[in-house]
Amino acid sequence: MKLDHPPLVELLQRAYSAERAAALAYVGHASSLKDPKAKAAVNQIETDEWNHRRHVLGLMQQYGVPISRAYEWRFYLLGKLISWSCHGIGWFMPYYFAGKLESGNVCEYFLAMRHFQSLGIRDHDALLYEMGMKEKEHEVFFLAQIQTSRFLPLFERVFGWGVHASQNDVDAEARLSVEESNQYCRRSDGPPRSHPGREVPEPIEPKPK
Repeated sequence: MKLDHPPLVELLQRAYSAERAAALAYVGHASSLKDPKAKAAVNQIETDEWNHRRHVLGLMQQYGVPISRAYEWRFYLLGKLISWSCHGIGWFMPYYFAGKLESGNVCEYFLAMRHFQSLGIRDHDALLYEMGMKEKEHEVFFLAQIQTSRFLPLFERVFGWGVHASQNDVDAEARLSVEESNQYCRRSDGPPRSHPGREVPEPIEPKPK
């Protein structure tokens, strides 16, 4: 079966390439960290991104969606650039922009689920749900590492993500079921959302302010 749904096709192509960009960025991020626990945590997130890329490729192959060479090249360069920059932009910014990126990625998978459902396809609901929730877990982790930084209020005002603003409405602590999750990510524009979660976990270790 080939997908007759251009927005879904484009979303899958973009997500496939963007997952590699994220994974490559986390290679550099992890290598820039000195704390073994922090390094291991970022390495695990890198592994998650490679797994997501593999799952998205499986969906693309199932429905005859070609890989976008333009996206592959663009996101490869982006991932490499971010990876290299992690060694020269200090401690705070790699965590901040990783969290902002993950925050935006959450809705991609819930939107993909709705696109498939509009075609009468529900076989992938559980997979897309789990990938969306995993991206939310990543967002929460990165926010936890910087929540006490003196730079966070300024970056939140400028870039629209932080303790009081998220780019999705998913509550990591009070998850809706797979069947109910089509309620997520209904707003495609407007101001940043407040974080629906109750608390942000403690960072792995005290970090410089």
